[in-house]
This record gives sequence, structure tokens and C-alpha cells, in this order.
Amino acid sequence: MNWSELGALLGVGWPVAAGVMGLLWLRQTRTADATSVDIAWSALLGVLAVLYAVLADGEVARRALIAVMVASATWRLALHLYVDRARGGVEDGRYATLRKQWGASAQRNFFLFFQAQAALDVLLSLPFALACLSDAPLGWLDGAGAALWIIGLVGEALADRQLAAFKKLPTSRGKTCRVGLWRYSRHPNYFFQWCLWIAYALLGLSAPFGALGFAAPLLMLGLILFVTGIPPTEAQALRSRGDDYREYQRTTSAFVPWFPLDSQRTV
Repeated sequence: MNWSELGALLGVGWPVAAGVMGLLWLRQTRTADATSVDIAWSALLGVLAVLYAVLADGEVARRALIAVMVASATWRLALHLYVDRARGGVEDGRYATLRKQWGASAQRNFFLFFQAQAALDVLLSLPFALACLSDAPLGWLDGAGAALWIIGLVGEALADRQLAAFKKLPTSRGKTCRVGLWRYSRHPNYFFQWCLWIAYALLGLSAPFGALGFAAPLLMLGLILFVTGIPPTEAQALRSRGDDYREYQRTTSAFVPWFPLDSQRTV
């Protein structure tokens, strides 16, 4: 692997991601619903992983493994987001709030936002490209990455299923989910998704300069904790659930699953 090969792969990924996001931006100008950006952001990551696996000339087994891992996880998430947020045709509360705040500048700002998500996909695809360019045979680090991927995928899917089941209960309106994994973390889905990103970085570690792949989980951690993950999600939860969610914040870990505060007091 050399820098030109890495740049070539990422250079192919950029117009694909930017083109898809551009088309979806045009769609939201007609529908006034930007929720599709979340679905496309996840699905495109799988597309990029498969594209890199086809175009690169690294170890075949690793290329196949990273393509299957990323596509399975990201397309599962994209389907979940469609069912959970987009199928009803009502814009996600976060984007509806932004649309009101931006006013006359909404379409311009949403275009920039959609393109920023395309650029983010390409940046986050760095460990996929590194894994696909690595000539090294599969080793124990790849096995560790695959094992962590299983944990992350199962945990994220379980958290999503538990929350979806809670939302269907007639008694859940205005209440916060505290069942299953949600008893131990306010955002278990984000935590286990982050585990997936560490797994991808481990598969790219055998490539020259493979440690660069850990920029993806570090970037994701920053986004989850401080930008597009927890802050807007919790702001929306406080608007819709008020004191019930404030109590949840007081007693429950924000990210890493841990025993609730009240349980710690009784031990």
C-alpha cells in the first residue's frame, strides 16, 4: 500500500457520497423532511466498504471480511432508522427544530449539512480503505476485531429493539425507556456503535500506517459525545419528557453502560 492508492480509493468514495447526498437534498426541498440524511449516512458507509473491497488489491479474505462487516452493520442501522424515523413521513424533531431556527436560510444550510455528512462518510471510511489495501494475511488482530464487531452489532441491535418495543407500549407516552440495556446507559445504541468503529480500525491496523484508522473511532466518539449524537438527542428528550428525563440523566450513565446511581446506593 502507498499513499496514492489510499488517496485513489477515498477519491472514488467522495463523489459517490456527495452525489447521493446531493440528490437527497433536492428531495428534501420538495418534502420539507431531512430525515433521509441519517439513513443515507449509514447506508453509504456500507456502500463505500463494498466499493473499496472491489477496487483494492489487498488480502482477499480481509477485503471480504471488512465489506461484510461494515455492510451488515450499516445497512441494518439504515433499515432501523427508516422504520423508526422516516416511514411515518414526519420529519425528525431535530431537523424540524433546525428548519424553524434557520428560517429563510434553511435550504442553503441543509445543503451544506448534507454535503458535510458525505464528507464525514469519506473520512470515516479510512479504516475500510486501509483494511482493503493491507497485504498481510489475517491474524489475531483481525480476529479480535471480528469478535468486537459481533459484540457491537448484537448490542446495538438489542438496544434498538428494546427501545422500539418500549415505544409501542400505550403507557410509554411521555416516559423514558429504562428497560434492558437502557437501564445501564442513556445511549447504549451509541456505545455499541462505537465498538463497531474500534473493530473496523483493528482490521485496518495491519496496513502500513494502519494506526491512522483509529482516527475514525476517535472522531465518532467526539461526534457522539459533543456534537451530533448525545447533545441534540438529549435536548429533544428534555423538550418532550421534561422532569422524567432529567431524573434519568441524574441516575443513569450517559454512554458507557454502568449500574444506575440508585442501585449503587443500595449495594
